[in-house]
Amino acid sequence: MDAAQQVRQLLSGTEPQAIDPAVHESHKYSRSVIYAAKEDVHINETEIIYNASPSVYVEEALRNEPGSMLTSTGALSVSSGAKHGRSPKDKRVVREPTSEDKVWWGGVNIPLEQNSFMINRERAIDYLNTRKRLFVVDAWAGWDPTYRIAVRIICERAYHALFMHTMLVQPTAEELKTFKPEVTIMNAGCFPANRYVAGMTSSCTIDLHLGRGEVVILGSQYAGEMKKGVLTLMMYHMPLRGVLPLHSSCNQGPNGDVTLFFG
Repeated sequence: MDAAQQVRQLLSGTEPQAIDPAVHESHKYSRSVIYAAKEDVHINETEIIYNASPSVYVEEALRNEPGSMLTSTGALSVSSGAKHGRSPKDKRVVREPTSEDKVWWGGVNIPLEQNSFMINRERAIDYLNTRKRLFVVDAWAGWDPTYRIAVRIICERAYHALFMHTMLVQPTAEELKTFKPEVTIMNAGCFPANRYVAGMTSSCTIDLHLGRGEVVILGSQYAGEMKKGVLTLMMYHMPLRGVLPLHSSCNQGPNGDVTLFFG
C-alpha cells in the first residue's frame, strides 16, 4: 500500500460502534441493503499531492490561499487566520495507559480523555474528506538515523506543507520506498473544534495522543502548532531512549565551528 492509499484508508475513519444484529435482521430484506449500504466517507476522491517540491507549494498557496503573496525577497507571505502564534491553553495530551505515568500533568500538559480525542479525530477526518485536494508530507524529525522519528503530515493548506517540508529532514527516494510513519499529524486547522466535546474550552484544540502517535489540530491555522507537536514528541521519546534532547538550532561556520541558538 503506497502513501496515498494509506492516507485514503485513514480518511475512511473508524467504526467504533457495530450495528445491533437485531437491526440487521429487521432490515435484511430492505432495498437499503443494496442502495444505501455504502458511505461517502469510504469513497474518497480527494486529490493527494505527495512530497511535492517547494515551488509547487508556493504556487498552490498563491493560487488558492487568500492573503498569500511573494515579498520583495521572493519569500512566501501568508495569512494564518485569526491566530498569529501558538495557543498553549488549547493544547491537550490524551491520558492513556502507555504514557500516563511518564507525563508531567498540570497546566502545561492538560489531560484529555480518549473518547474526546476520537471525536476530535473523526471531526478532523470528516473535514479533510470534504477538501478537493490535500497535501501529504513524509519526513524525518531528526538527522541521526538511530534516533530520528518518521513523521507524516496531512493538511489542506499548501503553506502548512511548505512549512513542514522546510522544518523536517527530507527522506531520500530510496528511504521513501519503505517509509512508515511513527507519528501522523492531521491538520484540519481551518475547521473549528466542537466546544461541547468534553475537555474543550474554545474552538481551537491541539490534541496529542502518545499511544497512537497522532496529533489532531482543529481551529488554528498557525503552522507552529505542528512544529511544537513534533518537538513535544521528540522531548517525550528521546529521554526514553537514553538521549537528552535540546530545544535549539545550530549553525556551522566555514571552519567547522558550531554556534547554538537558544530561544
